[in-house]
Amino acid sequence: MTIKRGVSLYSYQQSQFFKQLDLEGQVREVGANLGADGIELIDEMSLHYPDPGQEFTRRWFSWMDQYGTTPVALDVQMDVLQFRDHVMTHEECAELLIHDIELAKSLGFGIVRTLSVVPIDIIEMALPHAEKLDIRLGKEIHQPMVLEGQQVNEILELADRTGSRHVGIVPDLGIFQFRPSEVQLEWFVRRGAQRSACDAAVELAVLLRDDNAPFGHIDMSAHTAGNLRAEFGRFLKTGGLVPEFADAFHGVKSWADANVEAPTELDYTVVAEALMLSHTSVDTLRELAAADRITHVHGKFNNMSPVPGEADRYQEISIDYEPVIAALRAGGFEGYIDSEYEGQRYFQDRGIDDLEDEVEQVRRHQEMLTRLIAS
Repeated sequence: MTIKRGVSLYSYQQSQFFKQLDLEGQVREVGANLGADGIELIDEMSLHYPDPGQEFTRRWFSWMDQYGTTPVALDVQMDVLQFRDHVMTHEECAELLIHDIELAKSLGFGIVRTLSVVPIDIIEMALPHAEKLDIRLGKEIHQPMVLEGQQVNEILELADRTGSRHVGIVPDLGIFQFRPSEVQLEWFVRRGAQRSACDAAVELAVLLRDDNAPFGHIDMSAHTAGNLRAEFGRFLKTGGLVPEFADAFHGVKSWADANVEAPTELDYTVVAEALMLSHTSVDTLRELAAADRITHVHGKFNNMSPVPGEADRYQEISIDYEPVIAALRAGGFEGYIDSEYEGQRYFQDRGIDDLEDEVEQVRRHQEMLTRLIAS
């Protein structure tokens, strides 16, 4: 047995929006053109949620047969503001998750992915139903979270306490990103950032990874990247900040002042991207794989560029994939890595003719996965 390959249809969001690929076309692309078989989809992106209906279910399974594909994971949301009169309670959230477990089962999925911010007690309340239907609940671990942090420890404690293999984690490989992506930096440049700010962000990110930065590494793993960016923006505008961010935010500002000529607010923002990275360990990934605590893996990528001097070979220069795949293999992981492309967002300030080709980007990522899994 070996690691299997799939695609999160989130990768084709832009093609879906412009009606270039409908859901059947996305499934066909995975099964017929990529040589992969795993399908992961977002419930509200791909389905008439919460009830897609019997006719859709019939067509869904016919596509699986026709294109040789396998339902791997259903990614579900947790919209706690869907009612006008109240924020959903944890008990109501658990009932919604139970519904989603049943939906996943009806469509042949073996995994339900929950968002990284879903509280552990909600997952625990839904776990008996997941066990009954033989569905694994996987909590996504997303940048800037780390595999050694609270979110993973809570899942491990729940699995150990209940003895259940039906709960685990979904490592998003963005947690192994070690520098800002080149396409993100080009997006900042088009908005007016200086090239020197981009260079300073990359250099600072690498120094933080190697523990050689002019200020100590700050653990940002308890926060989302969106919240960190918002807090840094507040710091720039008002000087206000949460005390735990003080050293990092002042350190970024000092680094930018020293490496960027007359930095603007945008330049500071670019340099602060160096703080959004997880600095987690591939050794922990291997241990989690060996303990069967990984339901599946999100193969996050922002841009696949050619490997210099090698025809039709591609790389993600901001994420070091090779040791990650090696760690999964060493841990005996035999589940799916699903390509998850998010780089299209860095082209959406441009005209339709200049947008990145999602289909080609996923094809390139699958080439890299195939090669690294086999090596």
